[in-house]
Amino acid sequence: MTGKQARLAARIGRLGTESAFEVLAKARALESQGRKIVHLEIGEPDFDTPAHITEAAAEALRSGFTHYNPAPGYPEVREAVGEFFGRTGRPAYTADRIIITPGAKPIMFYAILALCQEGDEVLYPDPGFPMYESLANFAGATPVPVTLREENEFRMDPDEVASLVTDRTRLLVLNTPHNPCGSALTKEDVEALARIALDHDLYVLSDEVYWAIRYGGEHASIAAVDGMKDRTILLDGCSKTFAMTGWRLGFAAFPPELVEPVIRMIINTVSCTSAFSQRAILAAVTGPWEPIQAMIDEFQKRRDVIVEGLNRIPGITCIEPAGAFYAFPNVKQLGVPSDKVASFLLDEAGVACLSGTAFGAGGQGYLRFSYANSVDAIRAALDAVEASLPDLKI
Repeated sequence: MTGKQARLAARIGRLGTESAFEVLAKARALESQGRKIVHLEIGEPDFDTPAHITEAAAEALRSGFTHYNPAPGYPEVREAVGEFFGRTGRPAYTADRIIITPGAKPIMFYAILALCQEGDEVLYPDPGFPMYESLANFAGATPVPVTLREENEFRMDPDEVASLVTDRTRLLVLNTPHNPCGSALTKEDVEALARIALDHDLYVLSDEVYWAIRYGGEHASIAAVDGMKDRTILLDGCSKTFAMTGWRLGFAAFPPELVEPVIRMIINTVSCTSAFSQRAILAAVTGPWEPIQAMIDEFQKRRDVIVEGLNRIPGITCIEPAGAFYAFPNVKQLGVPSDKVASFLLDEAGVACLSGTAFGAGGQGYLRFSYANSVDAIRAALDAVEASLPDLKI
């Protein structure tokens, strides 16, 4: 029986996707044929969730945390998250400014839908997490890329942002530390960007899910700049910092005027975030830091291995990332488009990575390697890449 062709709403065509999951599927298919693949495509910690967090969730289930709860989250969890922000280089917030969501993506979705409509413009980093552009398009707004350049260490240039602001600009999206480039904004950067937001009455969506994974230097949040707390949506969550990607737990601090509209959207979409998992959030943001620091220290070792190894390979150069767990090497000397290089490395070297163009046009000439894998796996991948590249054809 032939399925009927659905007449989909036009807005569905404006939604993009994440290439990492498509590459993962291809890699798994090759593995099913007996191929050995080194996975450097997926952006998630390869560490288990710390035991005290998992136990808090299990105890919550045993204790009956299995029912509906307030749409924005339990008051004590919201209060703990607001205090957690204050301890981690961001402003402290009262509970009434915090909203808990099933994953961090809903925060992006709700913020953009609440603020942006036809005719509005959203400035976002390119290369950047593809959902920024996708969700702006879905809302009917116009996404305007701000190119991140290697000569500026892939940090957003305030002068370039200022040149792109128009009377239609509504929202500026920041991500620091950054996916896919591993760059991190400096205090001077966020202060300059804050001046632009204040001068032009812009809201800022500051995606800081990688805030903890920094290799030297303090995290710089635009929300901490004078005048920015009440115009910044400060996005964070459990996935990266606490190795909890599969838990789907996000949280954010919102400007006061956005809290009620976002709660209304939660009620209309997911009702609330699961009750027992919020006890895991509470354990995460109030619990011991040692397991997290051990993970960050290991990521730094892996960063050093992959950056040194990539720079050893003819035709590839790679600057040292300041945060997150991504290397973003320049492969322009190879003379082959990024997507073809990435496909070649999967098919011929057995190394799964992503083309820089999966993150926007500004990623042409680059690849993204996630070093959320063991040192041994990273070294094996580097050897396979180096051995295979002489066979790469233009």
